Amino acid sequence: MKKYEYGVTRVPGRVIFGAGQRAALGRVAASFGKRALICTDSRLGQDSLIDQLVSNLAAHGVEAKVFDGTQAELPLEGVRECVAQYRQFDADIYIGVGGGSCIDLAKVVSLLMTYPEPVAQYYGEFKVPGSIRPVIAIPTTSGTGSEVTPVAVLADPQRAMKAGISSPELIPHVAICDPELTLSCPSGLTAITGTDALSHAIEAISAIRREPDPSMVMDRVFVGKNTLSDHYALQAIRLITDNLATAVEHGSDITARSAMMLASTYAGMAFSTAGTCAAHAIQYPVGALTHTSHGLGIGVLLPYTMDFNLQASVDVYAEIAEAMGISSAGGPREAACAMIASVRALLKRINVPSSLKDLGVKPEDLDAIAQQTMSAARLVENNPRKLDIPGVRSILDAAMQGA
Repeated sequence: MKKYEYGVTRVPGRVIFGAGQRAALGRVAASFGKRALICTDSRLGQDSLIDQLVSNLAAHGVEAKVFDGTQAELPLEGVRECVAQYRQFDADIYIGVGGGSCIDLAKVVSLLMTYPEPVAQYYGEFKVPGSIRPVIAIPTTSGTGSEVTPVAVLADPQRAMKAGISSPELIPHVAICDPELTLSCPSGLTAITGTDALSHAIEAISAIRREPDPSMVMDRVFVGKNTLSDHYALQAIRLITDNLATAVEHGSDITARSAMMLASTYAGMAFSTAGTCAAHAIQYPVGALTHTSHGLGIGVLLPYTMDFNLQASVDVYAEIAEAMGISSAGGPREAACAMIASVRALLKRINVPSSLKDLGVKPEDLDAIAQQTMSAARLVENNPRKLDIPGVRSILDAAMQGA
């Protein structure tokens, strides 16, 4: 199969990147309407940044309200609280400022301001019936890529694991990526969000490659490995390899911070169409069980899923090795193994745990985790090596032992 046979990209209409670019918000928002709702969390709600953004919007004739009640992992009741509180305000524009949960909140609130409940009717792929009200995403972490993706993930008490809404209609209309906003991000959070970005890039480029049926882009949000997503993934991997440790260890380094924000955006663009695989599928039940963050669980699982996928991904992993600057005297397999070892070393350097035991997983939990993993069908089907319950158990067993 030809390497450059098929490609898909779905991205915001505008991506504005660079230090200080948050000042573009007012003029950008004014092109969509006169009333804006800012969705953020309690920490940022007390930060001068929000006041600056509100003033910038006002200077361009846009009235803004602020909801600062976004909770981690985005519980459904929090979404409904925001909708109920600001239904009468009837905003024209929804602005997510913060990490992935804040941006996802803006997406889902815009959806529910446009279309009726129940939320559950939109879970899955292509369930959003049409355009939502404009969303502007302003990330303050470098990891989720939510500013450019067609996905919103929330915690629904009716479901054991997180629920995902996946539709191109959820892609923000504009992403404003200002790396200055990440300078205050703590080192631990920098590590796990950067790990999440790395996993997005690695899983996107190593996803299954499907036959390029012309209808696939309308049938699948995540089409698998393709030439356009590969480009973004490799760029992200290069940047993360060179800059993640520096961003964690020297948080005031604006060069490293800028590189990581760009990498996160590239990785988001990659998995927006290629999708993710085993590490994400397994993390959902692990996260639900242990109440640990998404990026932390991904960081533990990623090397073990790469070990599992090695036999199906030798050439791809060798390509990643080249992007990471890893030279190998042997052939592709040696390069691929060296790459996985390098990922492990990077994760260890930034203090990501190497065992599921460190997250609180117990041996008696593994069968249930394996069973629940299979319910993430779109991720399981996207894995380059056939993923079944015994295969998941083998990954879990290895991850329990630790590196």
